[in-house]
Amino acid sequence: MINMPEIKLGIAAVSRSCFPKSLSEGRCDEVCRECEKRGIEIFRCPTVSENEKDMQKAVSELKEAGVNALVVYLGNFGPETTETLLAKNFGLPVMFAAAAEESGKDLIDGRGDAFCGMLNASYNLGLRGVKAYIPEYPVGTPDKVADMIGEFIPVARAILGLSKLKVISFGPRPQDFLACNAPIARLYDMGVEIEENSELDLFAAFNAHAGDKRIEGVVADMVSELGVGNKMPGILPKLAQYELTLLDWAEEHKGEREYVVFANKCWPSFQTQFGFVPCYVNSRLTGRGIPVSCEVDIWGAVSEYIGQCVSDDCVTLLDINNTVPEDIYSEEIKGRFDYSLTDTFMGFHCGNTASGKLSSCEMKFQRIMRRDLEPDREPDITRGTLEGDIAPSKITFFRLQSTADAELAAYAAEGEVLPVATRSFGAIGVFAIKEMGRFYRHVLIEGRFPHHGAVVFSHKGKALYSVFRYLGVKKIGFNQPAGMLYPTENPFA
Repeated sequence: MINMPEIKLGIAAVSRSCFPKSLSEGRCDEVCRECEKRGIEIFRCPTVSENEKDMQKAVSELKEAGVNALVVYLGNFGPETTETLLAKNFGLPVMFAAAAEESGKDLIDGRGDAFCGMLNASYNLGLRGVKAYIPEYPVGTPDKVADMIGEFIPVARAILGLSKLKVISFGPRPQDFLACNAPIARLYDMGVEIEENSELDLFAAFNAHAGDKRIEGVVADMVSELGVGNKMPGILPKLAQYELTLLDWAEEHKGEREYVVFANKCWPSFQTQFGFVPCYVNSRLTGRGIPVSCEVDIWGAVSEYIGQCVSDDCVTLLDINNTVPEDIYSEEIKGRFDYSLTDTFMGFHCGNTASGKLSSCEMKFQRIMRRDLEPDREPDITRGTLEGDIAPSKITFFRLQSTADAELAAYAAEGEVLPVATRSFGAIGVFAIKEMGRFYRHVLIEGRFPHHGAVVFSHKGKALYSVFRYLGVKKIGFNQPAGMLYPTENPFA
């Protein structure tokens, strides 16, 4: 996937002066060897930090080596001031981990007390307001610490990516889409930049690309991708022109940012002026690593980008759209899969999901738009969607959102797309999430989340939860198991 940071890991050992420095050095070396066994490349900082001068030297060594994600390793109790200043002065994603004692045969000079030191480290991080990733159980032998480091990589990629991200949006939200309201103060808190533009800006740029010599090559690529699903070849040149418009705009407007996502208006005047719907182009850009959210959903685009970073895979943005009819549930789900009717729903959008995530795909027209714009004639200006059932897969449905009062909130729920035909239109799938009915009521509705949710095509709840925590999100919803009541759930229901 393009449009994401490449993580260069580093590890810096710290040591409290009244403990053997060699203990921290040796244990850190063992962690590096375990990382090598797992194919994890990691730069071993030469300086072990015992004091502030060591810390300054270590930071210089890490920066010189190009490290952009750091593991602060307590091989013994650790110096709480030095280690937290190390994290602060490094200034990029940081993880803290500590050494467990290895053997009952060496608990005199070989005892490091890092189990104790982690408590002081966390307290000092809080006093200084320094953010750090701390694993669920952050103390372990070298093999366990190496596993923790592996789980840190996608979290670091998301945090670093956000700090270098620009959201480019076009057009105000459509009428009655206040659910896509996007207070921007919290974007700035995360280091995300935003550039808001008019649809007229986009339209002018699109017209300027008429006759672009690259259009023919993009059309050929579209023909190859669509295969037998290329049912409306006449619309491809316009779609190719639009794709080039967005790609050129991203390159020309990145500024000092490294990564870009789009949040674009896609109806109702888009069709009448551009002469097509943009869904297929959105799917193509998202498929290669440049998420494009529908309906100017700025926080939806940010959510998609986080999902891409933690999964190293393309994502999609879907409406939590409609219930599964009882006849489909009875005929194709009940007895085959361990889900109740209210565990299931259909996730849908008009045609923005990448072709690689669909069981099969066809170029179609946007049926909902056609009802208003072309009810009495053959589809013309509503062509451009990529339709098909979403392929069966593990998924995580999630969203990061700034609420109406500008507080960060988030949710994540793991589940799957079932191998069940939807019998419907658009890019759509039958989703199943345990206890979805209760989650829908007491997280999505109670938390006032909009109908858009981002989808990762794997189980990434643990990484997403860690990212949200790192960002300072206080309320993170999840699909609580039966018997675990939500705060707002009626115990007598």
